[in-house]
Amino acid sequence: MSALRVEVCTDDLRFADLAAPWQELHRRCRSATPFQTHAWLHSWWLSYGIRGRLRVHLVYRDDQLVGAAPLMRVRRPFPALVPLGGAITDFMDVLLDDDCAQEAAEALTGALLASARGALIDLGEVRPGAGAERIHANWPSYKHRLMHSRCFELPACGMEALLARMPSGRRQRIRAKLRKIDALGLEERTVPHQRVPGALRTLLELHALQWQGRGVTREHLRPRFEAHLARAVSEMARQGDAVVTEFVLDGEVVASDLTLLSPSLSGGYLYGVHPVLRGRKVDVATMLLRAGAQRIDGTGRTTLSLLRGNEPYKQHWRPDMQVNQRFLLSRRRTLPLLWASSAHARLRRRAGAARRALRQWRDERRRPAPKASRPA
Repeated sequence: MSALRVEVCTDDLRFADLAAPWQELHRRCRSATPFQTHAWLHSWWLSYGIRGRLRVHLVYRDDQLVGAAPLMRVRRPFPALVPLGGAITDFMDVLLDDDCAQEAAEALTGALLASARGALIDLGEVRPGAGAERIHANWPSYKHRLMHSRCFELPACGMEALLARMPSGRRQRIRAKLRKIDALGLEERTVPHQRVPGALRTLLELHALQWQGRGVTREHLRPRFEAHLARAVSEMARQGDAVVTEFVLDGEVVASDLTLLSPSLSGGYLYGVHPVLRGRKVDVATMLLRAGAQRIDGTGRTTLSLLRGNEPYKQHWRPDMQVNQRFLLSRRRTLPLLWASSAHARLRRRAGAARRALRQWRDERRRPAPKASRPA
């Protein structure tokens, strides 16, 4: 086997030129998710990156790209190298060619060790089984593993198989909801990649309507987010890594869904729903899950991911919980950064738990007291 060589890409144009070899590597990496496609990462960099901070570590065997760690340098709260993708990305990872995964991981580890002279390596939102686990295992110096976000997954199967997982009473209620959806006469259509930017604008408008008065995620309303989605998803849809589905009622789009795809995984990323469907008591989550299950059934993918978050509707489907990981890697000279970052993470977890407890207490206070029974 030829020797491996490592490069660090710091140039925006050079990163753009990596699209074709990056996509080939993505196809040869079974643990890759849609968030490791070049289209997603490069588009994110154009919308959110800071000039001069790019640090993409690349591993080549001869002229073939066999490993990649898409990172950037940050200064707050501590000097660190972190994955591209930011808060809008559910899974972060390195890419390793399945044919030489261990060798590529060792080469990447050596390159990251050199980069860790002046910064902490902070790999967050790492899915169990991801390539970054090899980097953590190979790391010869100081390291720490933390829990990150909780994610929920279902098996990749049709709706009937998902219903079979339910207790009989719940199964009957879901079937009734599906019959109600079918009675509406909704038309379901897949958007061709040429029409994706306009369809995403409609999706985001519906998403804003759906959350009006209920605290929408602010980033979803910003132009940079729309620009990122339009660029990334147009190319991903062309490559088969994303699909936008519209639901039409009486000639009007009343719901839209964006699903991201990889060879092993399908994940519902974002959706928007017009209030008219809520007014008709349509169970939107059930409608979208059926569409997603039909799309993935028989494709060879193994996982229907509900991505991050513990929303109540996800629990109705009895999903399996997976906990993303966060790997902190340092050398001796950057060990104080590892300690400080670990302490910062613990404080944030405690603050988050306190906020959740406070919200729960407020909700209970606002809840009306039960009516007293009338004496006989």
